[in-house]
Amino acid sequence: MSAITTDIPVTARSGWTRTQWAGAAILMLIVAFALLAPILFPADPLRQSLRNILGGPDAASPLGYDHLGRSLTARLAAALRLSLWIAAAAVVTSAVLGMAVGVLAAWRGGWVDRLAALLADSFLALPGLLMVLIVSAIVPSTPLAFWIGLTLVLWIEYFRLTRATVSRLIVAPGVQASRLLGFGPVYIFRRHLWPELAPMLLTVAAFGAATAIMTIAALGFVSVGMRPPTPELGLMMVEMLPYYREAPMALLTPVLATFLTLLGLNLIAGGRRA
Repeated sequence: MSAITTDIPVTARSGWTRTQWAGAAILMLIVAFALLAPILFPADPLRQSLRNILGGPDAASPLGYDHLGRSLTARLAAALRLSLWIAAAAVVTSAVLGMAVGVLAAWRGGWVDRLAALLADSFLALPGLLMVLIVSAIVPSTPLAFWIGLTLVLWIEYFRLTRATVSRLIVAPGVQASRLLGFGPVYIFRRHLWPELAPMLLTVAAFGAATAIMTIAALGFVSVGMRPPTPELGLMMVEMLPYYREAPMALLTPVLATFLTLLGLNLIAGGRRA
């Protein structure tokens, strides 16, 4: 989870590229499946059925069934909802925290700036996965632990980007003129700072969401994330791995869902640099 803000250029405030729209379309399809599958194919993702063990697709579950006869359609939709909700919550809280600290550090300067930079460097010294695991050992609820741990990892990117951008803009003639005219920090932020920050923050948010989903799946795959029988992408992969010969599509289903989700987010993030 290395820093990604150093190579993000300041771009023109233009519309999205075709690459970004393609990524948004993929992500919208994933979200639509996660939200509509329980309505179109209602099933309990935890309900087991001996008659359906490793069963193929049918009207009740178009994606078939797993090794315990549970609906893969219901479990995949629930797993995507879980990962997307945690990623979205972590991105929002880390963006608010990082942007607030970054603006404060650049605006005040001096010891405030040095203290904020020291705090960010201290968090950056710990590997991201280790940070999430430490929080998971303290917080009893795994989704809450993932949210807090990912927030503590992702806010640094927003802080560094915001601090660097605001430090450059705060001395610009337009900002100086607004300050001399008596406009407050809220007006200056909305009028001068936010238009420059917003496009770059979108890129960081997309990367952050992809990082969060990949982290949740990776920890689930090594059995230190969500606990069974919770539907989770990485956990579904490791559960179906011993049965890849009997039901290869049951294993490929969470793999493809994870791949498409990450692809959509990375196209949104990287399209502006194409």
